[in-house]
Amino acid sequence: MLLRPPLPLPVAVSSTPPLFSRLAAVRRRSSIAATGMAGVSAASPAAAQIGSFLSKKPYAPPSWASHLALAPPHTFSLGHFPTPIHKWNLPNLPEGTEVWIKRDDLSGMQLSGNKVRKLEFLLSDAVAQGADCVITVGGIQSNHCRATAVAAKYLNLDCYLILRTSKLLVDEDPGLVGNLLVERLLGAHIDLVSKEEYGKIGSVALADLLKKRLLEEGRKPYVIPVGGSNSLGTWGYIEAVRELEQQIQLSGDVQFDDIVVACGSGGTIAGLALGSKLSSLKAKVHAFSVCDDPEYFYDYVQGLIDGLQSGLDSHDIVSIQNAKGLGYAMNTAEELKFVKDIAAATGIVLDPVYSGKGAYAMLKDMAANPSKWNGRKVLFVHTGGLLGLYDKVDQMSSLAGSWRRMDLEESVPRKDGTGKMF
Repeated sequence: MLLRPPLPLPVAVSSTPPLFSRLAAVRRRSSIAATGMAGVSAASPAAAQIGSFLSKKPYAPPSWASHLALAPPHTFSLGHFPTPIHKWNLPNLPEGTEVWIKRDDLSGMQLSGNKVRKLEFLLSDAVAQGADCVITVGGIQSNHCRATAVAAKYLNLDCYLILRTSKLLVDEDPGLVGNLLVERLLGAHIDLVSKEEYGKIGSVALADLLKKRLLEEGRKPYVIPVGGSNSLGTWGYIEAVRELEQQIQLSGDVQFDDIVVACGSGGTIAGLALGSKLSSLKAKVHAFSVCDDPEYFYDYVQGLIDGLQSGLDSHDIVSIQNAKGLGYAMNTAEELKFVKDIAAATGIVLDPVYSGKGAYAMLKDMAANPSKWNGRKVLFVHTGGLLGLYDKVDQMSSLAGSWRRMDLEESVPRKDGTGKMF
């Protein structure tokens, strides 16, 4: 079991065009009508406007969330939004069931995944408080820590990472595999702790210890919790629901009955569930936990939404099921084969820690309880984490596609021209 922060306290591919494409087309048409210039639009995604990416922007919550607490006055544009939605042609679905996928893995190469949505809010708060560095905590292949390191560097903040690893490896160089390569290229400061030390001390106390040391050095640190999952970070996926709501409205012919997502720290499901409940979406949110147990997450989500003064019960807005299998970041051979098979069948590469386990558990539940899913339109949220696959190379080597030496006939004449490299 992972020792988590204490619960937060209340405070005063198919023929159907992707929804993203339709949204972009509408924005282009609006642009031409408004300005007479193709490709220039005040409504375009931030990344499409020169100088808007990484900029500070005023924030106003959706009207249906305006009563919630902790809505910040500003955010930073860190991701590439809206992320596309398209049909996902998974095999062996219950009768009449459609699965679509929202590609939050495409929110940006270095920052890809669900964490960027939370960081847009959290780092805005860090800058507003005058921080010159940030501290966060995670596993040795934490996607959140990598995303935080990237976003911090974008905003000229130093980043300090406390990474949890095994007792056998805690005194060794952690290497350059997966997320670690990006973090170390960026110059993030890495402190290693063993799983046993992490379990005994906890993430909050570890971050506080490092914060105290940095304060003594004259630094101004800002602490971001595990996974960016606090009440402020929850706004990231409340805002994602507004994005989804707009995509659905512009598509005109798709309405989702269910939303499915993997759960590792609680903030993503808190925002999705709260947003779906309050908005016009009204989809049932299903979370598959990849660590801890469902009751832990019901309690943790309750703390997050209490911090926003929502007045709702977590049990009423999200269904949480256990999908951790062997444990956090640990996989069975069957789970890894599933990741490989889905990639080969659909072109979607799932990470083994979060979305891989989430999709695996979803399809198992569909097979075991087909009547629960019959005829429903399901949206699966891909939360990214592709770099985590590199930590599974040894386990997946036997599953990878084949290769061969090309058979060349000596009689084939050489042809010079385009493509000649040497």
